[in-house]
Amino acid sequence: MSDKFTLHPKADELMAAGIPAHFHSVLGPHGVGSLVTKMGIVFTHMSVESMVATMPVEGNTQVTGLLHGGAHVVLAETLGSFAAAFHAGAGRKVVGIEINATHHRGASSGLVTGTAVPIHLGRTLTTHEVVMTDEAGRRLSTCRITNMILDR
Repeated sequence: MSDKFTLHPKADELMAAGIPAHFHSVLGPHGVGSLVTKMGIVFTHMSVESMVATMPVEGNTQVTGLLHGGAHVVLAETLGSFAAAFHAGAGRKVVGIEINATHHRGASSGLVTGTAVPIHLGRTLTTHEVVMTDEAGRRLSTCRITNMILDR
């Protein structure tokens, strides 16, 4: 249960990730998760219609200095899962059941922006397309994630 005066147990973590205070109760007691924090993912827009976050290339590179392909997928799964949770609503949880990625170009510096938009918002399944772009707006990768919605 939440009230206007009690801070969420993970309030500092949520605020650092760009989650507005009025969304804290939606995330339950878990916060954003340690991987989101480690990757430097920060949300800039949150709604059922679109979910947007940034992630630095620095610290998330492969040995050749390019943004790691797995980092693209982490950002995509984070955005798609959060978007699915917003659609599912309170008292339900989501679990990823499928994700794929196509990498179009590399990035060696700056911020990557991921934008998730729904392809399908159903009662038990959601599917989102997540596009990652560099600071010049060039598409770096395209991912698709499907989540199953479960009653707790």
